[in-house]
Amino acid sequence: MTAETDHDLTREPVAAHEPSPRSGSIALVLLVAAGLVAVAVGLMTLGRAQAQPYILGILAVLAMVGLFNLFAFAAGIIRFVDRSLDDPVMGRIADHAFDGLAVTDPRGHVVYSNAAYLTLTGASGPQEVRPVERVFIGNPDVSEAVFRLLKAAREGKRQQEEVRISGHDGSQGRWLRMRVRPLGTGKREAKYAVWSIADITRDRERQEDVFQELQHAIEYLDHAPCGFFSVNPAGELAYVNATLANWLDYDLAEIGSGGLKLTDIVSGDGASLLTAIVAVPGEVKTEVFDIDLRMRTGKTMPVRLYHKLAFGADGAPGPSRTLVISRARDERSDPDRAAEVRFMRFFDHTPMAIATVDRGGNVVRANARYAKLGQALGLDSASKSIFRAVNSRDRHLLITAINQAAEGQADVAPVEVALEGTKERWGQFFVTPVDAAENDAEAAIVHMLETTERRALENQINQSQKMETVGQLAGGIAHDFNNVLSAIMMANDFLLNAHKPTDPSFQDIMQIKQNATRAATLVRQLLAFSRRQTLRPQVLDLGDALSDLAMLLRRLIGEKVKHETIHGRDLWPVKVDVSQFEQVIVNLAVNARDAMPDGGKLIIRTANCTAEEAAKLAYKGMPAADYVRIEVADTGTGIPADIRDKIFEPFFSTKEVGKGTGLGLSTVYGIVKQTGGFIYVDSEPGQGTSFHIFLPRHHAEPEVQEQPAAVVGAANGAAKETAPAAAEAKPRTDLTGQGTILLVEDEEGLRALNARGLRSRGYTVVEAENGVEAMEVLEEQSGAIDLVVSDVVMPEMDGPTLLKAMREKNPDIKFIFVSGYAEDAFEKSLPEGQQFDFLPKPFTLSQLVAAVKETMAKAG
Repeated sequence: MTAETDHDLTREPVAAHEPSPRSGSIALVLLVAAGLVAVAVGLMTLGRAQAQPYILGILAVLAMVGLFNLFAFAAGIIRFVDRSLDDPVMGRIADHAFDGLAVTDPRGHVVYSNAAYLTLTGASGPQEVRPVERVFIGNPDVSEAVFRLLKAAREGKRQQEEVRISGHDGSQGRWLRMRVRPLGTGKREAKYAVWSIADITRDRERQEDVFQELQHAIEYLDHAPCGFFSVNPAGELAYVNATLANWLDYDLAEIGSGGLKLTDIVSGDGASLLTAIVAVPGEVKTEVFDIDLRMRTGKTMPVRLYHKLAFGADGAPGPSRTLVISRARDERSDPDRAAEVRFMRFFDHTPMAIATVDRGGNVVRANARYAKLGQALGLDSASKSIFRAVNSRDRHLLITAINQAAEGQADVAPVEVALEGTKERWGQFFVTPVDAAENDAEAAIVHMLETTERRALENQINQSQKMETVGQLAGGIAHDFNNVLSAIMMANDFLLNAHKPTDPSFQDIMQIKQNATRAATLVRQLLAFSRRQTLRPQVLDLGDALSDLAMLLRRLIGEKVKHETIHGRDLWPVKVDVSQFEQVIVNLAVNARDAMPDGGKLIIRTANCTAEEAAKLAYKGMPAADYVRIEVADTGTGIPADIRDKIFEPFFSTKEVGKGTGLGLSTVYGIVKQTGGFIYVDSEPGQGTSFHIFLPRHHAEPEVQEQPAAVVGAANGAAKETAPAAAEAKPRTDLTGQGTILLVEDEEGLRALNARGLRSRGYTVVEAENGVEAMEVLEEQSGAIDLVVSDVVMPEMDGPTLLKAMREKNPDIKFIFVSGYAEDAFEKSLPEGQQFDFLPKPFTLSQLVAAVKETMAKAG
């Protein structure tokens, strides 16, 4: 360490060729030490007494010098300096640097400057050096930049500015780059600022020359007689020249702001051609395309594109360069060119994917629709084989067809195969041979038309027709079976009336009645599936209805299954038959219980579903409208995909024999459909099943009073009758009456039993086999008929036709229709304003006479 006075730190600036002299020397230190040793040896020879005054004097002098240096160091007059700072190499680097360097202290005084700084600031020597702000004071072109630099220097930050200094006396000005930064990171060093000034005039001149040349190049490109555009990998137009923008009637500013994409200016599927180029890592490809560009007005313009695309080492495409040549010319001036343009338009805009392939199935050329299909199927851009577009299980069919065409066989049969991809898609391929004399590389022309939507529609229609056919069959069976059940139940009532409970055969008769009632329940389920049952809809709050069912559901599903109902807020009202809706929920809950033999969770959710939400769900066959959604979900075994489409068919069941009729879900399906709703199922094996029911929202509007009277109470009792013994326990009412009843029924045995039952209650009964015979009876009775009880489906003249004919002769005649079908199955065939009552089959004797008495009691 050497001592250096503070004057050295704050010395005047020095030139680069006058570096500060190095202070201190090791020889001086050794000389002082040797002198002190010599004095000590000399004093030792004098003796102790004689040497003592000299020793004290020397110690006093040394103490005085040490004390003086201590005070000088504390006052900053002298300091200890690291010798590494006096490295001549580091000093010369700064002194001879090309950029001007200067260091200022916290007061802004220059404590160091090199020769370049003196030159750039116009100082003739170290004595004239000035800080930056004083050099450029009063120069309006530089003052703002200098102010920002000074502010950064005070705050210990870095700052850079480039300014232009005007020349004196008209001479050319200069460009300077000025920088400032702290001297170091220490607290004391941070107060010093290092200034740098560099003359960048020549660099600026080079930049201006390059910029000028670039402007000329852009101007030449913009006004070239052909168009030009560039597209980035994201499909956005990065550049479009003025010629192409003018052709397309676009503003250049709009295109430059990134507001347009390739698909905005390319008509049809042409953009797919440009993005379907097979990637070759590290190569540059140039393809020629004849397509149509789309103008801002929507019109098209035929063009030829020379599309250049470079691929990186990883095969990723970079920005493209595309030259556009307009092919829109007068057809009369160049008919060959016009024919070529017309052909290319036809080729690229056809709705079929077209490709020519070689014997190995590799695509030689293809139109835009084929390129778009490949992208939709997610095929690798490096794949050129047409077989990759076909699912592996059907690929052999297309291979066979192309081989036949390659052999020159004409009339190759079209093949319909499944396409490759994550979703199920289908396509029909038409393969025709290519004349070998025309092109050796091409073996066949392949036309492909996607048939996914057509197949889906066909499947939907087939399923609908199948369900409709099964429904008609089930309804017909139910109608005929109802006639049989009605006769059985009527005859059974006569037997019950003739036998007392103490008779030995009374229990057998009751057993017949109970089984007949059970059979009637199965028939009602068939009618529910065929949507021909009688419904009595009413406006209902589903939240309240499900709350009322909660206790019954808990008993049905048992303790192993946890039940939870999640009600939606402010549910819309729906109009449904309460008992039938309860049957829907009960059937689904029972199925869920059976799917969870080891326990699980049953969740019932309700929520409103707006028309917008329904449209997003995209369920097949369900139009966009407001619905109330009921979801019945379980955590059971789930439904396999191969039987998911069969679960709503009647008599289809996966349960063991004797544990299910196969009518539960078909009943649910029929009730929901007859209510005007929709039902769908989502299920995965092992992950549970969710049934989604959508019931149409009921809008409270003034309703016209329905003319057909409601089913009488006895009929409702038949719909819900499950325990005949309980019905017998009710207090008996007087069901006798008087009047003439015309009974019209084509089933002779059933007609006889019904007539016998009515006569036993005091009525006069006149029988007729069909509508024609009933009209004859009406003429014979001369209007003495009080009530007509008629079947609906009869030969020669059905019930509705009979009603019209009789009302023309006697407008006040009363009518009761009995049928195994639902009331609305024939209500549409009735004229408006007609009034009648309805009794569904099968019915008991008490239900028949109750309906007759109630109708007879009504005012005419």
